[in-house]
Amino acid sequence: MNPVQIDLLAFGAHPDDVEIGMSGTIAKHVAAGFKVGICDLTEAEMSSNGTVELRREEAANASAVLGLSYRSCLKLPDRGLTGSPEQIAAVVAEIRRVKPRIVFAPYWDDRHPDHNACSRLIEEAVFNAKLRRYMPELPAHPIEQLIFYYINDVKDAGLVVDVSPFYPVKRSALSAYRSQFTAPSGGNDQVATPLTQGYLENVEARDRILGASKQMSYAEGFIIKRPLIVDFF
Repeated sequence: MNPVQIDLLAFGAHPDDVEIGMSGTIAKHVAAGFKVGICDLTEAEMSSNGTVELRREEAANASAVLGLSYRSCLKLPDRGLTGSPEQIAAVVAEIRRVKPRIVFAPYWDDRHPDHNACSRLIEEAVFNAKLRRYMPELPAHPIEQLIFYYINDVKDAGLVVDVSPFYPVKRSALSAYRSQFTAPSGGNDQVATPLTQGYLENVEARDRILGASKQMSYAEGFIIKRPLIVDFF
């Protein structure tokens, strides 16, 4: 997918992070005509199951299910998201290339350290992306809002999106990642991990419980650090 100016850009540490947290919201916005993209920071080369090549194929399949306008991978080191100046610069360049209005990052207090590192890295890059004297070879780009989505741990969700009609799309997008969520059998090179032991069922239960709190069948939660501008309620 070639770079295009998009409306929403969601960052994840690994392929499947964004789909776990907000693929229902993505499907809803794509159906409404928004251009949505995902940027994976790493190729998940440290994953216990699957290969880089297989993960790349799975991400492409999930992208097709969601109808993404754009997907990229920065190929930063898995388990090596340090927030170095070089890594921040790579994310800034990505933001300036596709010029999103809204950026999404993982919630900053997740049980997976890579998700937390990704969150900090994106927050730093969003700030730097608007500075005209930082990397002046690429025009500065201020975004409208940075929004955080949940992968594993939902705490204090301040925004919820009704994704009930789009939940079958979320299931299909997640099912593309067979290497991560399929229980191992004797004939394949898989090992048991928390992701292969009912993880998708837990994600769906989480989204159902969050939706039930607002009389919805399914919802995805988000949180922000800065005020969100709205024209009316």
